[in-house]
Amino acid sequence: MPEEPTPSRQGGDDAPSGGIGRVLQHVSVLVVDDEPGMRNFLVRTLGPRCRRVEAAGSAEEASRLLDVHHFDLVVLDNVMPGQSGLDWLAEQRRVGFFAEAILMTAYADLETAIHALRVGAADFVLKPFRSNQILNAVARCMDQRYLRRENFLLKYELRTDRMAAQGRLIGRSPRIEAIRKTLERLAPLPTPVLFTGESGTGKEIAARTLHAMSDRADKPFVPFNCAATSPDRMAAELFGGDGAAGRDGLLLNASGGVMLLDEVTELPLPVQATLLRVIEDNRIRPGASEREVPLNLRFLFATNADLEKAMEQGRFRRDLFHRINVLRVEMPPLRERVGDIAELAELFVGKFARQLGVPPLKLSEGVLLNFARYRWPGNVRELRNLIERSLILGEIPPEFADDGERAGGEPTESLHAVERQHILSVLEACGGNRAEAARRLGVSRKTIDRKCAMWNV
Repeated sequence: MPEEPTPSRQGGDDAPSGGIGRVLQHVSVLVVDDEPGMRNFLVRTLGPRCRRVEAAGSAEEASRLLDVHHFDLVVLDNVMPGQSGLDWLAEQRRVGFFAEAILMTAYADLETAIHALRVGAADFVLKPFRSNQILNAVARCMDQRYLRRENFLLKYELRTDRMAAQGRLIGRSPRIEAIRKTLERLAPLPTPVLFTGESGTGKEIAARTLHAMSDRADKPFVPFNCAATSPDRMAAELFGGDGAAGRDGLLLNASGGVMLLDEVTELPLPVQATLLRVIEDNRIRPGASEREVPLNLRFLFATNADLEKAMEQGRFRRDLFHRINVLRVEMPPLRERVGDIAELAELFVGKFARQLGVPPLKLSEGVLLNFARYRWPGNVRELRNLIERSLILGEIPPEFADDGERAGGEPTESLHAVERQHILSVLEACGGNRAEAARRLGVSRKTIDRKCAMWNV
């Protein structure tokens, strides 16, 4: 029987660290041992500290529990009647067992240690042991699991160059303020959100802002660009490779956090069918495993394509569309949020000047006015790239440069004049329909009426 720790050892090397409680409080554990005394000891030791602890007296009983429940960790005795712990673990890995495992053994021979590593045991403890020893082993095991996941996701972000997309939603225009309020309402909900809009309008930035506002802010945010991944690799990237030897996949590693599927219309139809089932059941069958794993994941989606047209063409499933189109956030093009251009430009100047180690460029009122006149077909991404290029070259491109006065000696327009020109051009494009112009500009009808009265239009 294991010994309870004596008071003199509580402060020694075997004492659990102060952070053990935080590590274990969300962990579910399965104890597998044929000795009732050992099972009871482990349940008493782990039960008060872990989210859930269950016990099995045989390999067969443990297999039945794994078919019904998901466990983060299995504490397993090696010597049991019928089937050894290591043989059982190897069998479970083949059918789909993705949890961590700690082996309990009375014999620490080299052959057992090598076998344990080969079948995926993360650690082993020697019998007899103290309660602090098993607690430390469990905490180490879970710490290693979290570090592996963070390392996997960090390598993914570096490999796909997604780190540059991190940021926050910038701007105080009416359209952006309305989106920000919408995101605040959506943040505490688990509901999927669909971000639409032209390329470069900041759909991923808005998704990251939503994640930062939510109670999952300290959990992973994993963006996946469906258009940048080969169709024949997409299923393995998302759902995992074949069997236990394959990768777990992005969905399983992102569990607990948020997954953004960008350019979702580029998903192949078979992947769409699998994704629909995952979203509806909150469960995933990684790779070719026989056992499903519960998934705690909030899904966000983004596209610059016409989803209705994609459905008509048979490229996008209608049932998946209705599942992801619960709440839609339309990101406005930069030409419809002219008032945010100056703030965005100044932000990019400061950011890239620091990154590139070059002096910042002064953005005069003339330059900002030229920015406001431009249509920005590439939206915020185009502005960002223009600022970076300008800092590298040391000057603003000639078409945006401040020439002080226009030809003929007429002074440069004021910001009010540019605002008037922009609103009147939108009104003209709407055939004089003020309600439609207000909708496109992201302002109220009263604002348009007041401006038109001011300008005697």
